[in-house]
Amino acid sequence: MKNYAAEFFGTFWLVFGGCGSAIFAAGIPELGIGYAGVALAFGLTVLTMAYAVGHISGGHFNPAVSFGLFAGGRFDGKQLIPYIISQVLGAIAAAGVLYLISSGNSDFAIDNTKAGAFASNGYGAFSPHGYSMLSAFLIEFVLTAFFLIVILGATDKFANGKFAGIAIGLALTLIHLISIPITNTSVNPARSTSQAIFVGGEPLTQLWLFWVAPIAGAIVGGLIYKLLLQKDESQA
Repeated sequence: MKNYAAEFFGTFWLVFGGCGSAIFAAGIPELGIGYAGVALAFGLTVLTMAYAVGHISGGHFNPAVSFGLFAGGRFDGKQLIPYIISQVLGAIAAAGVLYLISSGNSDFAIDNTKAGAFASNGYGAFSPHGYSMLSAFLIEFVLTAFFLIVILGATDKFANGKFAGIAIGLALTLIHLISIPITNTSVNPARSTSQAIFVGGEPLTQLWLFWVAPIAGAIVGGLIYKLLLQKDESQA
């Protein structure tokens, strides 16, 4: 059970730190952290939890990562459902705490007619800068595929595993620097689900894309690494 607990708390930290930075600190005039700060916050959550609990559960914190590691031959398929449940519950718990904290401000209200409400993801009118559904699908697919390539490469037995958490955290930072304007960045179905549940409305109906595109991209990334990039013993 410790691996499931590690996934719960790791995903909690990712949503609490990443989405929390977007909700509380991104939009403050002059002193706010902006897109770059939010991108860094997401990267730091994964980096810190990779070293804190990665040795317990593998440090997925993301259903798409679990699927990608399975496709890449690094994860037992029997663990997929329990891992995903742990991740989604951790994300929802974090969103719930963020909601309670936000409610302490008398001006707090979630306007689910606006893009990015409560750090939600979206496309079309709910994209931060009006990008289409196709654009959203492509960016989430491509970035998650490359995220899996980075994860599989950085954690390969031929790589220097001591630096894997840094590489993975910086990759997630880069992913957010690219795609926050397009979808508010998901590449993580658990993170998207937690925010959409509290926002409701159109962001909730668009949630399907933020499951399908990241998982499809992760599977492709996992297969690319396994079939095209991974060295075997004869190449060592």
